[in-house]
Amino acid sequence: MKFRQLTLALSLTILSLSSLSSCSSTEEKAKKAEADKKVRVPEDDKADSLYLAYNPAKGDKWIAGFVQNLHKKYGFNGNMLVAKDGKIIYEKAVGWANYLLRDSLKINSEFELASITKTFTGIAIMQLVEAGKLNLTDDVKKFYPAFPYDGITIDLLLSHRSGMMNYVYFIDDIWRKEKRDMKKGVSNQEAMQVIIDRKPNPYTKPNNRFHYNNSNFMVLGAIIEKVTGQRYSQYMAEHVFKPAGMKNTHVYSKSEYEKIPVDVIGHDRTWRYSVAQNFLDGPVGDKGIYSTLHDLVLYDKYLRNGRLLTDKSLDSAYKGRNKPVKGHFNYGYGWRIFDGDKGKKVVYHTGWWHGFRHIYVRDLEKNIVIIFLGNLTNGSLMQLDDLYKHLGVPVIRKGAYSGAGSLPGSDED
Repeated sequence: MKFRQLTLALSLTILSLSSLSSCSSTEEKAKKAEADKKVRVPEDDKADSLYLAYNPAKGDKWIAGFVQNLHKKYGFNGNMLVAKDGKIIYEKAVGWANYLLRDSLKINSEFELASITKTFTGIAIMQLVEAGKLNLTDDVKKFYPAFPYDGITIDLLLSHRSGMMNYVYFIDDIWRKEKRDMKKGVSNQEAMQVIIDRKPNPYTKPNNRFHYNNSNFMVLGAIIEKVTGQRYSQYMAEHVFKPAGMKNTHVYSKSEYEKIPVDVIGHDRTWRYSVAQNFLDGPVGDKGIYSTLHDLVLYDKYLRNGRLLTDKSLDSAYKGRNKPVKGHFNYGYGWRIFDGDKGKKVVYHTGWWHGFRHIYVRDLEKNIVIIFLGNLTNGSLMQLDDLYKHLGVPVIRKGAYSGAGSLPGSDED
């Protein structure tokens, strides 16, 4: 009897260990599968080369004429590209990279992306949420106990609902009054310390209203560094740029580089002078990523195929978190959003910083990507309505629609 009981107990133990081993093995396989998604293989590079192939002889002639007019009539200077269903249908480099040197732009020229950087910061934050290293409801004080504001959470930063003041103007005022070094870049951690020490008045209470400003994403950049133990530039290179094959995309901060190693210079409104980089080109997350047309096409590709984030996380990022303007324009987690009828959704972001002016548009329904990277801030990118109509995508301009959702002067419903 004792022998039978002992045998039964031994069998149950073996079964239990086998079950635990199987469970552990399943978890390990799941983790490995998730990791494998983010590891590039040689076939990725080959596929990306085909994806980015472009034959100028087969380019969209209407778009060619439109860009020529945009350059001649409205002064657009920069690089642009349109892709549809994973195929580039037109691309062009127009004008000067540096007017003083008369250097022509090249199709692979790197531009400071300005606020398009915010989309990348949003992706990085959602990756950390997926990894269990962050929660959207985490308070900033969890990472910076001396942070002077209560009730500001990760999701409020992502959606520009924190109510914070704009650190750019605040620090700029301090540096000028105190005659500090205007050339040496301020790091995110230094910017956070200034906020902690000086305790500037907030714009409004947390979650009171949408108030777009750079502080939200500078703080998110600082939190990425705090949580990962890496510089923002290191994290982005390893977890976003490399998995997406973005070989010509970098984070360049004046706190890490005395001189930013790119040839494209920003120019303010006219060619009279270029915009000199200074201490405010140090903080990153709100800006600071430099990239090319082709790398931004790859960014779209790898967001679509799930390598960078799960569909669930992307759906969350693409959901409007504010009261829509004219029923269509909204802001999610790092993305501006146009929500049209019948589920039509366009996610995009504009950029404007130190002589650079851009727009990056992704029509998720029609699989169209529109990119304009400009280094002359003259307002030419306000003249894109006809291009949007030609491509059959919504006109991405907040004043373009009535409250009923129709274009001014049209008979649309």
